[in-house]
Amino acid sequence: MIVRKLTDIRKSDHNVKSDGWESARLLLKDDGMGFSYHVTTMYAGKELKMHYQNHLEAVLVLKGKGTIEDLGTGETHQLAAGTMYALNDHDRHIVRPETDILTVCVFNPPVTGREVHDENGAYPAEADMVRTAELTS
Repeated sequence: MIVRKLTDIRKSDHNVKSDGWESARLLLKDDGMGFSYHVTTMYAGKELKMHYQNHLEAVLVLKGKGTIEDLGTGETHQLAAGTMYALNDHDRHIVRPETDILTVCVFNPPVTGREVHDENGAYPAEADMVRTAELTS
């Protein structure tokens, strides 16, 4: 059994901050669950362009409001507490938080915990991270 407290994760290196968002990663690849589980805040006034080419993601909005634009179709959807969206086709998208948006996210395959978005708005595949680590060591 795995039991963790969000307050502890927020104080650890499993709390990753980047431009426009912060993600407390409660379950990671090494936990062996087959997915990773995050509590993520996207900050008001930011425009977060993302394209998870190597991962599928499901997101549940717990608090806040904004929009998500599907760049493949041009459709825009409202985000508010109780709204779920799933990027089931590696969808290119932009999230525009009007207020801070608090979410719970699940990634498959699971992330390792060190990922931040690359220039394409994606998390790298784990094999890419291993190669990068080998080149920089």
